[in-house]
Amino acid sequence: MKKYLFTSLLLSSIAFGDQGYEVYKNNCMACHAELLTKKDVMANMNNLKAPPMNEVSNRLKENIIIADKNEEVKKRVVIAFIKDYIQEPLIGDTMCHAGAVERFGLMPAITHLKADELQAVAEWIYERYENMKF
Repeated sequence: MKKYLFTSLLLSSIAFGDQGYEVYKNNCMACHAELLTKKDVMANMNNLKAPPMNEVSNRLKENIIIADKNEEVKKRVVIAFIKDYIQEPLIGDTMCHAGAVERFGLMPAITHLKADELQAVAEWIYERYENMKF
């Protein structure tokens, strides 16, 4: 039973990861580069439309602090935040550095995504950059 549950969760994670990357490519990539170093960002600042996604993911994980030390709980909280923020970005909720907001402005709301697409891209943003520093 445990083996079946693990396999089922793994396959679900892989499916959401693939779907999440597709949602990213179709809706986020035009503004958010997938992966840049700080050096690349500084060298290309005038050509960027938004912070790179690896920096976004890191900022969210650093700035969303919860009392529960369980990593799975934190992951669910961060994913819920991402889904809400995509649909209704508010200046009071932004996790970007002040300079990034000044430079790029606030992200426009993306309201056309379905619930499963929001879930998939939020999970992808969280998991894609796991243990990867900006």
